[in-house]
Amino acid sequence: MSKEVKTYSLAQVKEHNTNKSSWIVIHNDIYDVTEFLNEHPGGEEVLLEQAGKEATEAFEDVGHSSDAREMMKKFKVGELIESERKQIPVKKEPDWKNEQQDDNQLKQWIVPLILGLLATVLYRFYFTQ
Repeated sequence: MSKEVKTYSLAQVKEHNTNKSSWIVIHNDIYDVTEFLNEHPGGEEVLLEQAGKEATEAFEDVGHSSDAREMMKKFKVGELIESERKQIPVKKEPDWKNEQQDDNQLKQWIVPLILGLLATVLYRFYFTQ
């Protein structure tokens, strides 16, 4: 027996925008964060600012940890109705190891190498006459 997921409209979510009842929408899921207001590491003002709204971009911009994302699950109360859902691109984790890194390493060595050669030539020219 599967649990039926409740759906709400943005208009219904918008009604929950106070410290007595705070709902936010993240990735088309709706969360009741009222009980979490006092515990939120960023302060309750941050959540109240987004209460009753679509907050995906603000949530992703902060870069929440996987622990925070796991914790969110207990606050989920439903999902947006199908007609109001947005396609939200998932932010890809930065790829720190790529081809550009090889280019940068090469550039890091060329400048000191050229300066060293230039200094050697100038030294020999002026001091070995």
